[in-house]
Amino acid sequence: MEIKDARYLISNPNYKQCPPPDRPEYAFIGRSNVGKSSLLNMLTGKKSLAKISSNPGKTQLINHFEIISEKNFKWYMVDLPGYGYAKISQSSRRRWEQMIEEYIRKRENLLCLFVLIDSRHEPQKIDLTFIDQLGKWQIPFVPVFTKSDKNKPGATQRNVNAFIRSMLVTWEEPPPFFVTSALTSEGREGILDYIGDLNRSYKKD
Repeated sequence: MEIKDARYLISNPNYKQCPPPDRPEYAFIGRSNVGKSSLLNMLTGKKSLAKISSNPGKTQLINHFEIISEKNFKWYMVDLPGYGYAKISQSSRRRWEQMIEEYIRKRENLLCLFVLIDSRHEPQKIDLTFIDQLGKWQIPFVPVFTKSDKNKPGATQRNVNAFIRSMLVTWEEPPPFFVTSALTSEGREGILDYIGDLNRSYKKD
């Protein structure tokens, strides 16, 4: 699938204020500083579409981008706040978590949640716990391993394999997954083709 254009649309603190759910939507989430903004910019081919910050926890709203692909088909890409480390108060953190949960569970046109995992590290409990919660909520998701260029290839593969093995402790089988690099564009074609297939299914329905 080819992206013809992408633009920032709107940011909201509540899923009820999001744009009308009249087209496919794909959201991206992960721990703070996992490389989410860089990945979104790589996928869309626009270097400054999503703002990149050196301060973890910078994204604090539900950010919608309008994407136009082949035959002028329009869909939404969503940048969600990260989970985990962020320098905010306990009350703010709880509001933040509630906002994310309500969006994930109630946004009716959300076709897939892309969960970003830092490929530089061994499996982290916070990522596995979040993914297990998605299973309980029956939310379609795909793991996306980021920053593959920061590792030696063997280390990336070991960490990815270790994460999938850890998932199999609570999952019968793992979902599809992608290994990516915002620097080399690794994984871009695979993710966009995956979204393209879901878009075609959406149009048929």
